[in-house]
Amino acid sequence: MPGLRPAVSPGPRSLRLRLFAGTLVWVVLTVVVAGWALGRLFAEHVERQFQTELVTHLNQLAAQLAVDAEGRPGLRTALSDPRFARPYSGLYWQIDRVGEEGAAAAEGGAAAAEGGRPGVLRSRSLWDVVLAVPGDRPADGELHAHTTQGPDGAPLRMIEQVLRPAERPELALRVIVAANAALVAEPVARFQRLLAIALALLAAGLALAALFQVRVGLRPLAHLRDGLAAVRDGRSHAIDGRFPSEIQPLVEEFNAVLARNAEIVARARTHAGNLAHAVKTPLTVLANAAAQTADDAPAAELSRLVGEQVALARSQVDYHLARSRAAAAVDVPGLRTPLRPVLEGLLRLMDKVHAGRGLQVSLSACADGLAFRGEAQDLQEMLGNLIDNACKWAAGRVEVRAVDDAGVLQVCIDDDGPGLPAAAREAVFARGVRADENTPGSGLGLAIVRDLAELYGGEVDLRDAPLGGTRALLRLPLAR
Repeated sequence: MPGLRPAVSPGPRSLRLRLFAGTLVWVVLTVVVAGWALGRLFAEHVERQFQTELVTHLNQLAAQLAVDAEGRPGLRTALSDPRFARPYSGLYWQIDRVGEEGAAAAEGGAAAAEGGRPGVLRSRSLWDVVLAVPGDRPADGELHAHTTQGPDGAPLRMIEQVLRPAERPELALRVIVAANAALVAEPVARFQRLLAIALALLAAGLALAALFQVRVGLRPLAHLRDGLAAVRDGRSHAIDGRFPSEIQPLVEEFNAVLARNAEIVARARTHAGNLAHAVKTPLTVLANAAAQTADDAPAAELSRLVGEQVALARSQVDYHLARSRAAAAVDVPGLRTPLRPVLEGLLRLMDKVHAGRGLQVSLSACADGLAFRGEAQDLQEMLGNLIDNACKWAAGRVEVRAVDDAGVLQVCIDDDGPGLPAAAREAVFARGVRADENTPGSGLGLAIVRDLAELYGGEVDLRDAPLGGTRALLRLPLAR
């Protein structure tokens, strides 16, 4: 039924979700870029440190290099790093005569048994293996870097330099230092694992902080929503409370609009009442004049006609006055009318109006908290017409019951009268139509009820009553 329940905004349009998603994307992007940059910087640092260490070992090896009288190279003292003396330690050095590197590599196994091939000198860490070096010919003193295969099949990073000993300048020697590439890859991989864990924890912490910030930052909007709900349900006539400086101007403007709207509605209702009074006064004068001339036979027909038209005009004024009043009030927020006092007052009135018939008019169910979201006069107009109509047709009993039907105010009015055929139930809601022409009335009561109910987004219809007569079922917006 349109108008009875507020629309619920869809989830994907949530401002909270948008803010959190945007922050989360930015956090993830920042963490990923920072992780990549830090990993790259660390890898470059390790690479430079590795290269520096190899150059240091190469310089130390060159400083200890000596050539005897027969032109055989050797070391004055062993190098300081103990890894050069441990087999397959991952750190190696080798000295070759330029031009004999290939032969040395091919005959490395035999040379190991003899304590080293003539012209080839290498560290104890190489054991029985000769490093295979590229066949290029570096210039004297020039540093070259290569990748080769080590004794255990692992990749090696090597640097080489061609030197000429001062004792034998005609002798060109290739001085080589190599180290396992894992010395670079392992610390980089370990750092990247630790960095990934640390950045993941940082991202999780930032995401939680963003979620907390979004919840705290948007909490005033939740208070604003509660204030609007209170206005809509009639629990308040304005939004109360203090809000952040970004929201407070909006709240003040909204409250000003509410006040202005209420003022306009009150003014319109006053004008409608004044107009109705201005029209009813000459109608009353005409009715009185018609009544005074009713005894005059020549004027009797005119008097009867004037009386009928005055009564019709009065009913039309009442109808349009009620409809205009409801139309002006239906969109006013903050309206709330408790239901039980209105029903009890109408039932007492019906007891007096129909006192001579001995009717039993009772309220079987109505919770104290039930309230109509609208004007009290409109509620009285609708319920009064329906209850009075039920009393007119009831044989001896009218029962009224009001419940909260899933957020909708539902009022059932049952009578034990003759009932109304299903085919005629819709017709009686037309203006000027009466179920029985012998029953007093203008035929506008049920039409007014339907118009007022529809203006508030409700509905009314007639059904069979459990008491045997007709049930009038009125459904209206519930004030929570």
